[in-house]
Amino acid sequence: MEINLLLAILSGIALLLFLILRLKLQAFIALLISAIVVGLLSGLEGTAIIKSITEGIGGTLGFVATVVGLGSLFGAVLEHSGGAQVIAAFLLKKFGIKNAPWSIMLAGFFVAIPVFFDVAFIILIPLIYALQRDTKKSLLLYALPLLAGLAVTHAFIPPTPGPIAVADILNANLGWVIVFGFITGIPTAAIAGPFFAKKIAKKIHIEAPDEQIKQQTSTQQPPNPFTILAIIFLPIILIVFNTVLTSPMGEKWNLPEGLINAAQLLGHPFSALILANLIAWYVLGIRRNTSKEELLEVSSKSLQPAGVIILLTGAGGAFKQILIDTGVGQMIAEALNSDYFPPVIFSFILAALVRVMQGSSTVAMITSAGITAPLVAQSNLSDPQLAILVIAIAAGASIFSHVNDSGFWLVKQYLGLTEKQTFKTWSLLTTLIAVAGLLVSTLLWFLV
Repeated sequence: MEINLLLAILSGIALLLFLILRLKLQAFIALLISAIVVGLLSGLEGTAIIKSITEGIGGTLGFVATVVGLGSLFGAVLEHSGGAQVIAAFLLKKFGIKNAPWSIMLAGFFVAIPVFFDVAFIILIPLIYALQRDTKKSLLLYALPLLAGLAVTHAFIPPTPGPIAVADILNANLGWVIVFGFITGIPTAAIAGPFFAKKIAKKIHIEAPDEQIKQQTSTQQPPNPFTILAIIFLPIILIVFNTVLTSPMGEKWNLPEGLINAAQLLGHPFSALILANLIAWYVLGIRRNTSKEELLEVSSKSLQPAGVIILLTGAGGAFKQILIDTGVGQMIAEALNSDYFPPVIFSFILAALVRVMQGSSTVAMITSAGITAPLVAQSNLSDPQLAILVIAIAAGASIFSHVNDSGFWLVKQYLGLTEKQTFKTWSLLTTLIAVAGLLVSTLLWFLV
C-alpha cells in the first residue's frame, strides 16, 4: 500500500513538471490534472476525487482570494500616488549617497510590502540609473540591494501573495508569519544586498543605459513619506497586535474582553487591509484631487494579476486535499517524523527543487506547501513553528533564479547584463536569499 502511495505522489509531481515544462501548460490546470492523477493512482473513486478538489479549492480561496485582492488594491493606489519613489528619495536623503545601497535596500524592502516585485522594480529603476550616473560606480552597487529588498519582502512578508498562500494552506497564523518574516528578511536582505553588491560591483562594472524608462509624472505635490510608511505598516501592526493579544503571553495580561474583541476584529487581515485601503483611497487619492473614476480604473486593473495567483493557490489547495484524503500525507509524515530531518529542512528542499526545475517561485511555494500540509496535519506543531515552515518554503522557492524564470530576463534587460553576468549577480543573489533564509528559519525552528 505504501509503495502504491509513494508511486502516486512521485507520478503526480513528475506529471506536474512535465505539463509545465514540456507542454507549457498553465500551472493552474497542471496542478488540477496532477491532483486528479494522484487520486486515481491512490485508489480514490472519481466522485471522491472531485469532492476533495472542491473542498480543497473552496477551503483555500475563502481566505486567500480576499487578502490577495485587498493587497493588490492597496498596492495599486500606493503605486499611483508615487509613494514608492517618495520612500526611496526620503531614505536616500536621510542616509546620504555614501550609504545609498542600504537606503535603496530599505526602500525596496518597504515598497514591496504592498506592491508586486516586478512593478516596484520598474518604478524604482530610474532612480538607480540616476545614482550610477552621479557616482560613476557600477550600477550593480545600487541595483542589487534594491533587488534584494524587493525579493526578500516578496517572499517572506505578507500581504504579498506567496506567503499569504502558503500560510493559508498550512493554516499558519499570519501575525507570526509577519514577525518571523521580518526577523529572517532583514539580515537576509543585508547579506544578499549591500554586502554582496559591494563585492560583486568591484568585479563587474555596469553603466546605466543611455535611455531611461519613460514614466508618467504627476504635477501634484508628492505625498509625505511618513504618511506612506504609516499606511503601509498600519495593517501589519494591527495583525501582529492581534496575534500578540490572543497568544498565551497576551492571555496572561488579563485585558478587558472588549479590547480583545476589538483587536481580533481590527487585527484580522480582512479588516486590517480594508481599513488600509480606505485610508489610502482617501489620503493618497481623494485628498490629492485624484478623481474617483481614475481611482476606480487603477484599482480595477490591479486585480488582473491577482486573479492568476488566486487560481494557482486554489489549485494548490486541491492538490493538498487530495494528498490528505488519499493517505499520502500521513505516509510522508511518518517517514519524516525525525529530529534529524525536521519539516523545515524537508519543506525547503522540496520548494527549492520545484523552483529550479520550473522557474516560478509562486508555483514552487504552492506545490511544496500542498505536499507539506498533510505532514503538518499529522504533527502537533505550534503557531510559531507553522510560521517558520512558511518562511522555509519561501526561502526554498527563492533559490537560483535562472533562464526559466521571468525575473531572470527582467533583471537582465533593465540592468543591461549578459546572460553570464546575470547568473553571477541575480542568480547568485537569489541563492544567497535562499541559504540565509534556510539558516535563520532552521535556527528559529530549534529556538521556539
